[in-house]
Amino acid sequence: MLSRVADSLYWMSRYMERADGILRMLKINYASSQDDFQEFSWKPVLRIFTYLDDEKATGIARDSRAVLQYMVTDRENSNSVLSIITRARENARSVQDHITKELWQCLNDFYHTIRDEHQVAGLQKDDPVTILDILIKQGLLYYGTADVTMARGEGYAFLNIGKFLERGVQSADILDVKFSDLNYDFAKTDTTYWKYLLLSISGYELYLKTYRSAFDGKNVVEQIVLNEDFPRSVIYSINQLHRYFERLRSERNKEAFQKVDFMIGRIRSKVKYSTVESIMHQGLHAYLNGVKEDLYEVGNAFNQNYFAYT
Repeated sequence: MLSRVADSLYWMSRYMERADGILRMLKINYASSQDDFQEFSWKPVLRIFTYLDDEKATGIARDSRAVLQYMVTDRENSNSVLSIITRARENARSVQDHITKELWQCLNDFYHTIRDEHQVAGLQKDDPVTILDILIKQGLLYYGTADVTMARGEGYAFLNIGKFLERGVQSADILDVKFSDLNYDFAKTDTTYWKYLLLSISGYELYLKTYRSAFDGKNVVEQIVLNEDFPRSVIYSINQLHRYFERLRSERNKEAFQKVDFMIGRIRSKVKYSTVESIMHQGLHAYLNGVKEDLYEVGNAFNQNYFAYT
């Protein structure tokens, strides 16, 4: 497969996963803002997911509608969901011969849905959660279409490498929003927040089946970081990243494969052999940042070894 084609498939998938992660993060934080109207601030979210300077972030940190408009539909924000979906569509357009017609149509529908003026107005006037749910479901439709229509070749491997690399970063980000305050007290019971967080990543039912006790922040951390059966956990994402990367093993690119494989194996071992206690001893915020930095290094290695970036 041409590196140009692999690059476009990889980035199309990363952008789609990034959009999904941001939408889910917005949904949980908007719900949380309604339950804690007086104290809630969007500043941690804006610090992690935007490039706003501190003054501008402070200016809208208490205005949920303004934050949603900026992060979902703002054309000037390069990291808005609209901008991300636009880039995903541009990548898909350049490789239409390598994806199915159904997948292209699905992504194109997502693009036109988020550009719809009714959706933009709905974020400002109606219940934003309804609009966010519509957009999240568009992403789920994309994933399902890719799964049932794409051939299981190299292209499918690059799609999944992009998806699970980005998902590992996004899962760490969604969890880290709560802990960007280094003084967070795990003894505090934030039952409502944990419920919304788990609902936003489809992990609520699994949590109830796994942990019979009341909500506990450490149990939530264990599920999102270390549960190998939870499809949005950090370790599951890394395991899947390793699985699909293995399909690229070839004698033609042996040196590059071994280099990237070693990096993935190192981070996989680091997370797999962590415990909640060891994570807390290091500090959750520092641990999650370390995981994200390792995943970013893997992404850079892909750029250099598989996509011929200089």
